[in-house]
Amino acid sequence: MQKKKNYLWPTILAATLAIGVFIGGKLNFNDSPEKFFTTNSKKDKLNRLIDYIDYEYVDEINTDSIVDVAVNNILDKLDPHSVYIPKKEMTAVSENMKGDFVGIGIIFFKYRDTISVIRTIDGGPSFYIGIKPGDRILMANNDTLYGKNLSSDFIIENLKGKKGSVVKLTVYRKEENRTFTVNVKRGTIPLKSVEAYYMLTDDIGYIKVNRFAESTFKEFKTALKNLQSQGAKKLTLDLRDNPGGYLGIAEEMVDEFLKDGKLILFTKNKKGKVNKIYATDKGDFEDKPVYVLINERSASASEIIAGALQDNDVGTIIGRRSFGKGLVQREMELGDGSAVRLTVSRYYTPTGRSIQKSYKKGNKDYYHRFMDRYHNGELTSVDSIKVADSLKFKTPKGKIVYGGGGIIPDVFVSIGSNQEEAVESMDSTGFISYFVFEHLDRDRQRYNHLSQEEFINDFRVDDVLFEKFVDYSLKSRHKLRFYDFEDTIKQYIKAALAEQLFDPNIYAKIKSQEDAMLKKVIELDNPMVKQDEAEAIETNN
Repeated sequence: MQKKKNYLWPTILAATLAIGVFIGGKLNFNDSPEKFFTTNSKKDKLNRLIDYIDYEYVDEINTDSIVDVAVNNILDKLDPHSVYIPKKEMTAVSENMKGDFVGIGIIFFKYRDTISVIRTIDGGPSFYIGIKPGDRILMANNDTLYGKNLSSDFIIENLKGKKGSVVKLTVYRKEENRTFTVNVKRGTIPLKSVEAYYMLTDDIGYIKVNRFAESTFKEFKTALKNLQSQGAKKLTLDLRDNPGGYLGIAEEMVDEFLKDGKLILFTKNKKGKVNKIYATDKGDFEDKPVYVLINERSASASEIIAGALQDNDVGTIIGRRSFGKGLVQREMELGDGSAVRLTVSRYYTPTGRSIQKSYKKGNKDYYHRFMDRYHNGELTSVDSIKVADSLKFKTPKGKIVYGGGGIIPDVFVSIGSNQEEAVESMDSTGFISYFVFEHLDRDRQRYNHLSQEEFINDFRVDDVLFEKFVDYSLKSRHKLRFYDFEDTIKQYIKAALAEQLFDPNIYAKIKSQEDAMLKKVIELDNPMVKQDEAEAIETNN
């Protein structure tokens, strides 16, 4: 049975990777929405059909749902990244890309059947009113917020609202065994796209960007200035798993690294009109070493940054071949609160590369090709990446780069083994965080005396907590060679504790100690590190 599970793991992993990019890879669109109003026989034909169904069809039919199906079917005939956004999804999509929403400012699990606060957002309404990690929110005004059948949409609908509006919360605090009410005034809550930044070494800063929203460049600049004040003369920009977003935001970010007049990219529409985007003199990190991390889930705007730097012989691209999305969408309103993101042009890197992979055989084949990358070995060996001589390009300094199907990194870092990726998946899917929440829920006071500094430098996950995690995992039918990865798992547990006790920055910093790509950055930046490791091995032997 164990062998069967291990055999299926690569397929499960590949499917997960594809789904992630299928959702996020649609996010690379232009900033200017535009409406088209036309009257023609094609439009009249569809309008008449809907009217006939509305007024003449024998049964009552929800024609709104028919229209939604028709729109999706039409877009399916175009390309994988032209997408319809129904009215009910527009608010969430808009908030995600704007970079904020109005709410009470908590991060929470639906633990069993109750909203359980993981932590409050610093400076948010709940933080100021005194909500604590571990609190259960039982009611919002007169609405009950617990129960097995309670939907996430219902919960969020009750916690969100108009800015300045007040919601009366009924809260149970487990550690004090008491229930109380508190009035919280809703405020603007940021949705961070720069999810972590810190000093990787004495002179290398690290910034992790998870998407390109309206607020991303401002967040990036804040992080960069902070790191420079701490002595950062080099930068690691982590774009792994970043599905993209606004094209203009990516252009601004690239401008930080390229000199005035350098080509960032150019776009071409169906009429052949070419629009070239150049760097300006505003960059604050020109002529400084930069390392860009990408993987198979880095798409669209992430690829624009990697391609622009690579084609201008700036920095070092590290990781695995990116997704391969070279299309630009424009969001257009449809008049009823819904919208369509329609592909309006292709973009090309400075050398003239299109990194868009073929979608001629339809969406199913398009994403199946992505899964093929795992099975054909290209995630574990750079030699397995298939390239075509017809798509060969040359940078100004003579470096050979390829178009078609993504950005191939300058330095390849293999994906982990099946077991290593399974451990990583336990972290990325929230399984470890859930275990940590339950652990803290039983014994949160154990950590109350620790400062961030003390936690980072002195705290160690002991064998007792590790064994509890093994038992917890086995009960959930996770079958791994736990003791082969004991150090890694302990590090991930510590990182999850840090995130719930402190903030995502501490989580990222602790987890980075087990990160193969960040180890490669340090090795490339200081080759003596690798030599010292080799000498240490020889000495120990």
